[in-house]
Formats: sequence, structure tokens, C-alpha cells
Amino acid sequence: MMADSSSAVLATGCLDKMRVTAGEPAQYHLSLGQSEVALNPLLGRRIRLRYTGTIRCTHCQRKTNKSFNQGYCFPCFRSLAQCDSCIVSPEKCHFHLGTCREPDWAETHCRTDHIVYLANSSGLKVGITRATQIPTRWLDQGAVQALPLARVADRHLSGLLEVLCKDFVADKTDWRALLRGDAVPIDLPAERERLLAAARDGIAALQGEYGLTAVQLLPEAGEQRFAYPVQRYPDKVSTFNFDKEPVVEGELRGIKGQYLLFANGALNIRKFTAYETELSVTDA
Repeated sequence: MMADSSSAVLATGCLDKMRVTAGEPAQYHLSLGQSEVALNPLLGRRIRLRYTGTIRCTHCQRKTNKSFNQGYCFPCFRSLAQCDSCIVSPEKCHFHLGTCREPDWAETHCRTDHIVYLANSSGLKVGITRATQIPTRWLDQGAVQALPLARVADRHLSGLLEVLCKDFVADKTDWRALLRGDAVPIDLPAERERLLAAARDGIAALQGEYGLTAVQLLPEAGEQRFAYPVQRYPDKVSTFNFDKEPVVEGELRGIKGQYLLFANGALNIRKFTAYETELSVTDA
């Protein structure tokens, strides 16, 4: 689709996940290569995002016909530690076995303090993140509430503790529920107390094996709440796919997590990392 005479191109470049900071509401910026566009001022305006057909690996910048693991070319997907299966399943971390693909990368991303937490994005869930990624991780997930559960010494331990908690709490976000509206409030401190009691024996076993300082429970940590710039949720709960339709256009109704919300669906920006995209305002 060609841009019409009434459109104004704001930026063109390869997408990266939106930068977001907490606020009332959260403030979003869209990253397009070297450019960054503030999105909150575009709420209520008609915008167009056009995928040019080019994908450049987010790591090495080489052109690739297909994106692997949200933005990588196949060689990088096969070689980088950040694309290993243990990133999705941290309990499978194998750094301590000496088989990590990139030990230096793991020292800063895996061998560092992690937080195991409870959040409410589409209902109660347990998750993990590096301690330095709070509250960004919660905002990226569209959480309206979040509460730390424990601080652990590394990513491997965070995965082991998360696996214990998954017997009692979900570990996934329902993206359809996320796009329907704000989650019903949950008493997170009460849920934390319930979960710690239910997983007491497993937690004690982890502390016995790795040490009390390696798995520190946080029963007094405070809850954080978040608001998102949403004027109205989509009438149709569905997602757009640049691989099938290269143009997404409509009134920007809201931004939540890593989704741009339109009347007839939502675009998951994170999914299309490395896709070269042109952003225009079409009501100019």
C-alpha cells in the first residue's frame, strides 16, 4: 500500500521492543533503527505501520529472509547463548556444567541476581527476571500489579524456584485476556503468603542445597501497580501479522505490554523485532 498525500512519515527502521517507563499512565517510545518515536502523543490519531519486506538480524545486522527467535538470523540463532533453550526454560541453565555458548554474556545476564515474582496481567502468574529489569519486565508484560516473591543468586536458581511455584500458580499470560481489558484486581500479598506456604518444603530443599543467601524470600516486599495508555480496547481480539499483511493502519486506541491496540486487533511489536518498518501518521 502506497502512502497517500495526507500522510506524514515519522521514521523508518528495524523494529525493536518498545521502550517503556512507569507513569500515570506508562510512557511508550517506538524504536525504529536509530530513531525513536514517542507513542503516547499519537493516541487517538490514525497511524500506519508498513513492513518494507526487509529483516536485519538484531545481533549481526545481516539481511535474513526469516526471523528466528524474534529477530535473529539462523546462524546467530544457532550460536548465541541468548537464543539457547535455557532462556525459555531457565531451570535448564548449564553454565555450571561449563557448556554455555557465551560464558562472558552469561556472567552479566545469567550469573546475576534474579527476582521471582507474582504478577497480574491476565490473572495470577509467577515469573522471573533479572533484578535490574524491575519494573520494566512487568510493564513489558502488561501487568497491572506485581509483587516480588524471592531474590535468588542466578538465573538457574530462579528457574528451579519458578518450577516449584508452577505446581500452584500459572506461569503464562493469556494474551487474549490482556487485550480484552484490565485484569480483575488480586490480593497479591495474600497470594504470596499462600504460595510460600504451599511450596515451603521445596523452597527449604533449595535453600538446604544452595544456601539461605542464594534463595532469599521477600515476604515484606511491597506491591507495585501500573496503568497503561489505553483509550479503548480492541473490538476484535486478534493480532496482526506482518508476514501475511505488510500494512497495519488505523486509529491508535492504546498501548499495553508490547502491543499497539487498534479497533480491529493488536500488533505485537516484540514479535516483529528486526522487521524494517515505516511509521506514518495518516491524519496529518
